[in-house]
Amino acid sequence: MFGSKKISFAIKVVIITLLATSILTACNKSIEPEPRRDSSPLTCRKPQYLKAGDKVALISPSYYTPMENVNKAADVLRSWGLEPVIGPNVGNIYEKKYAGTTDERFSDIHWALSDPTIKAILCNRGGYGTIQLIDKLSLREIGRSEKWIIGFSDICTLHGAWQNSGIMSIHGTMSSFLAQGGTDATSTLVRDILMGRYPKYEIPAHPQNIEGIGQGTLVGGNLCTIAPNVGSLADATLHEGIILFLEEVGESMRNIDRQFNILALNGVLNHCNGIILGEFPDCGTEFDYKSIEEMLRSYILHYNIPLLCGFPAGHDDVNLPLIMGAKTTMTVRPTGSTIEFSLDGEQQTVNTADIPTLKRGENNIERNMRLAGKIN
Repeated sequence: MFGSKKISFAIKVVIITLLATSILTACNKSIEPEPRRDSSPLTCRKPQYLKAGDKVALISPSYYTPMENVNKAADVLRSWGLEPVIGPNVGNIYEKKYAGTTDERFSDIHWALSDPTIKAILCNRGGYGTIQLIDKLSLREIGRSEKWIIGFSDICTLHGAWQNSGIMSIHGTMSSFLAQGGTDATSTLVRDILMGRYPKYEIPAHPQNIEGIGQGTLVGGNLCTIAPNVGSLADATLHEGIILFLEEVGESMRNIDRQFNILALNGVLNHCNGIILGEFPDCGTEFDYKSIEEMLRSYILHYNIPLLCGFPAGHDDVNLPLIMGAKTTMTVRPTGSTIEFSLDGEQQTVNTADIPTLKRGENNIERNMRLAGKIN
């Protein structure tokens, strides 16, 4: 009798232990983050092109933008036949720089994604702050919404999340620039893409180019924004068969070297079928390299992939849009290069050498007048 009680007690202990283990296992699974890395090829869907009367949300995921600029950008959108809708938290300021708290800035993204009448999202400004939003973003929500998001600089975090959600986006101008008038190619080419007329770019030859043809899905953006995101939900650089776009502004050569090596050490360059370098204005010259392009080329040479330098996108005067997540072909020849997207819609050829740039000593008002033909 006593022996049977001992056996019964032992069985109870075993059952309780198994139950406790199951509960702990279930709890651990519930808090386990979803996988952050996916090296499979990346295929993204194109959001619907916009038509007259469609709503475009204006949001500030990073730094604060003066409402004067936001309102002027909204006027430009109206001139394009679109209906701007300003996010509820756009006018907020937090800790002197941010456009609201992390929750407020994320709330405007969620608001824009969840409203079915909003067809595209225009970011007002970059700066810093989107890295704080990564773990709040829902890739499923982004994927279900299938909406364009437009921006550059710090907004490249959101581009990565969009691509990981299987949705294309536009690396291009924001409200702070649109507020200057919206009649330049930097602005009108974004408008054209939204309306279904996308560019095929012709780019002059560059001395640091590496010849060849690369095909893949276009990802990337601002170097110091995307490199810290490696391994996160907003990292689209670890997929196989990518075309990587990079640009930067106001950074030392050593920091650009550091951030680029972060990508290389994490295997990003092993996944590249080609690399496009945008502009690098106001960047350091502390090493003996003649340019940032020459420094980065010294690394890229080892990967036997084409390199296209000097594409006018990023933080310089001209910031031509790129369709992130699109199947892209880059062709680099001694006489010049091309970037071509595989999309439905109407293709227009854009020779980047024909895009007017800011003349030395000229301010933006004078530039806009010159573009309008009012001054030479």
